[in-house]
Formats: sequence, structure tokens, C-alpha cells
Amino acid sequence: MQIEPRQFRDALGGFCTGVTVVTTRAADGELLGITASSFNSVSLAPPLVLFSLDRNAYSVAKFQQAGHFAVNVLAREQNELCMRFARPLGDKWSGVDFEVWQTGAPILPGCVSNFDCRTYAIYDGGDHLIFLGEVLRMQTQPDLDPMIYYRGGFHGLTDDG
Repeated sequence: MQIEPRQFRDALGGFCTGVTVVTTRAADGELLGITASSFNSVSLAPPLVLFSLDRNAYSVAKFQQAGHFAVNVLAREQNELCMRFARPLGDKWSGVDFEVWQTGAPILPGCVSNFDCRTYAIYDGGDHLIFLGEVLRMQTQPDLDPMIYYRGGFHGLTDDG
């Protein structure tokens, strides 16, 4: 059976995921950020997480070279940030507040959780690269409703539909 990419993508859409903005500061100082739903926990000891990035993404080489990244788990109310960082190019950072922790990667306020990570390993993942990160610092706000991506749309846990 040959699996068609569009059908595969549609089938994967039946698995709801959280929505993140993954950020880094490149070696040249450029701030980078991408919206990603490909985020997962890997290990508790050591604390490891992963995200994947399309090999054709503008920022892929800079993420590889940076040696660090932050994962910002979006709250339901952060749709504007989600859409801003989903754009392929342009000035994504104009007017965006952030703070910097240990690695220098931008940490976005108002998120459900933030993870400041040192790049632990990068793996081949077909048309994506898989970035494994060791969490150096984190924070969480468990009272916030997370943004959920399901069947091509953004939702919250409290949605009625």
C-alpha cells in the first residue's frame, strides 16, 4: 500500500497536539521563531524534549548552529503569536515581548509552559530534522487553557465543539 502525503497528513490531523513557538538566537544574533505542533517529551532523567523542523525551512541551518532553543507552549489566547510565527518570512519579532534565560533563546510570556533547552542531539527524520533538547530551565502556568491543534484548526480544551 502506498501512502499518499495528503492522506497521511489528514490522518495525523485526528491526533490533537499542543501548539508551540520554538525560538532561538542564531550565532549572528538574529532572533528566530517558528510555530510547531511537533513537540514531545522524551525523557525525565535527564529532562529531554524534542521538536521537528522541515529541512527546507529558512531557519533550519541557524537552529542547527545555535546549540540551543526554547519551546513556548501557547495558551489558547495566544492566537496572534501562533499566526505571527507560522509565517515563513518577515519581521516576526516587531512588538513581541520576550525575556532571556540561560541559553539566550527568547522566552515568550503568558505561555502555559516554557522550556529553555541546550541542543542535545539532532537526528535525521526524513523531510524533517528532529531536535532533541536538554531542558535547563522551565516554568509552567497550569491554570491557563492550552492551544490545541486538531483537524487543521486551533482550539482550546474548553471549546464546546
